[in-house]
Amino acid sequence: MGQITLPGNPPIAVVLRRSSRARRMSLRLSALDGRATLTLPRHVPETEGRAFLSEKEAWLRRHLSARPDDVAIAPGALLPVDGIARRIVPGSARRVVLSDAEIAVPGGEAQWPARLQGWLKARARDRLVDASDRYATALGRPYARITLRDTRSRWGSCSTQGALMYSWRLVLAPPRVLDYVAAHEVAHLAEMNHSPAFWDVVTALYGDWSEPRDWLRREGGSLHRYRF
Repeated sequence: MGQITLPGNPPIAVVLRRSSRARRMSLRLSALDGRATLTLPRHVPETEGRAFLSEKEAWLRRHLSARPDDVAIAPGALLPVDGIARRIVPGSARRVVLSDAEIAVPGGEAQWPARLQGWLKARARDRLVDASDRYATALGRPYARITLRDTRSRWGSCSTQGALMYSWRLVLAPPRVLDYVAAHEVAHLAEMNHSPAFWDVVTALYGDWSEPRDWLRREGGSLHRYRF
């Protein structure tokens, strides 16, 4: 992969990707981080790709301007925890303290991103282990282990060996959404597919899953706005 800079105000960095499977040029804008990617078939010269990019410049700038800004972890910033926006403030305790309206973070501001991310990951692990244990017990099938990652393309997964993986950013979402993802992945312990039988298992474990799934499709991308 390479990179092309589209001149203008502001200039836009575009990732250049070659693909032997691509049949035509395409330009994609990630809803997660605003990254633009231009994909070219192997035989298409870069000059044609640059011309194609110029043709799409208005579209690209329009969508970039409509994208919500990223949020840096800093005093006064709003960060959702369990789906509720809390204001980040300096804390006097030795640990992060969560209240109804605020997250009090100790230490110097330069340490806040790492400190707050560590606290969120620990909270996410506790919530996801509890939910996975609950659903695995109801299903009568144990899982092998749980890992947390900062994934871009999926909120969770289940391997054929029974290993569960989740995005720690689920702790930013409402609890019902986190619980749905846990039920979804645990259901794969019984059905390693997305067949009607699989969704029957999800329904038996969780209940009506349509609302939290719709929330993820509609709002999930916004959980990646927060930069640690």
